[in-house]
Amino acid sequence: MPAHPPRTLFIPRPRPRLLPASSPLAPFTPRPPRPSSPPTPSRPLAHDAAEPPPPGGHLPSVATSRLLRTSRDAALRAPAITWNDEPDALRDEPGTHTARQTRKMNTYQAVRDAMAIALLKDDSALVFGEDVAFGGVFRCTMNLAEEFGRDRVFNTPLTEQGIAGFGIGLAAMGHTAIAEIQFSDYIYPAFDQLVNEAAKLRYRTGGAYNVGALTVRAPTMSVGHGGLYHSQSPEGFFLGAAGIKIVIPRSPLQAKGLLLASIRDPNPVIFLEPKILYRSAIEQVPTADFELPLGKAEVLLPGDALTLLSYGTPLYHCEAALSLLRTPPPALDALVPPSLRSAKIELIDLRTIMPWDLPTVLRSVAKTRRLVIVHEAGRSGGVGAEIASEVMNRLFLQLEAPVRRVTGWDTPVPLAFEKFYIPDAVRILDSVLETLQY
Repeated sequence: MPAHPPRTLFIPRPRPRLLPASSPLAPFTPRPPRPSSPPTPSRPLAHDAAEPPPPGGHLPSVATSRLLRTSRDAALRAPAITWNDEPDALRDEPGTHTARQTRKMNTYQAVRDAMAIALLKDDSALVFGEDVAFGGVFRCTMNLAEEFGRDRVFNTPLTEQGIAGFGIGLAAMGHTAIAEIQFSDYIYPAFDQLVNEAAKLRYRTGGAYNVGALTVRAPTMSVGHGGLYHSQSPEGFFLGAAGIKIVIPRSPLQAKGLLLASIRDPNPVIFLEPKILYRSAIEQVPTADFELPLGKAEVLLPGDALTLLSYGTPLYHCEAALSLLRTPPPALDALVPPSLRSAKIELIDLRTIMPWDLPTVLRSVAKTRRLVIVHEAGRSGGVGAEIASEVMNRLFLQLEAPVRRVTGWDTPVPLAFEKFYIPDAVRILDSVLETLQY
């Protein structure tokens, strides 16, 4: 299998946190190096005792999904989890997780928990955005201002370009900047700041400056009634912005671990949170400080007949489609051949959209010889097109069927017909059947 050429010049840890002594930005004085992280407090923080509200909303089936880790043991054994409150020599050793605790959280609580840990352990960390001081429209910053002070968690004017630019300046001066764009639909005014400034500053200064400590959070994807200005999925627009990572979690545990990894990554990260999962997805989440790796996909269900690849909310539609394949309801019984109902489908969560995990995808498709890609964003110029191109280029002679994409339509998200815009379980099932029977 040919080696994968570098897609972007991301740098590894540790990141250069401060400006050089010869910085022309003097007389501003960069912060001194932060002390080693204190241990997570033994007493729970104020938010830790809160039970998540009952799941529901427009995707109630998520509450019973088998993709969620509903037991303490399952949560503590999440693949590739890294504990940040242990010496390196003890990390990942058998038995080191036995004394750890988990708590039931929904996604917005897990996001909040990650930011609380970042603020607690890094005194240079700041959280800011529209309405974040009162808790945010989705409650992701609830009580953070009261807990850490309004000089560290504060509101900004309603200007996405200004929020991104302010975060770039903070990160360049040595702060850990955690910015919130209230809806990803409104990230476009910040496009110039993110693509032409955040992504390029390290390269255009020869490494003298960087904004690797910038993380931009934004709710994304549909919620059932958001329409053309509150249900967009803009991740595809940033695929060509070399120097920015793009992350989309599927669940509370993933959100906490990936967000902490994003905040500490030495590259700027756009962290997109599926808004319908804020309340719908509830699982056990470790209360300690942990990270999940960026750039690594996760195989959720092993299989050998077909690879089903997705990220974010559509993963739950994929799960529903596989249930329909195994046990079709009477209305679909005649459409699902009995010989295909036992097909083993490999379900993969991409997690990081850029740089995406090409080796894992290639290994899976080389085994199954079939690939279906699912995402909510429109079909043209999307993540699926990029992945399909790479797979066809590298595994063309091994494929048993063309790579198929199940996506949103190339139209604005229609308010009255939003449920028909989303790639639902029936559309996914239809593509899976066509690919298996090709």
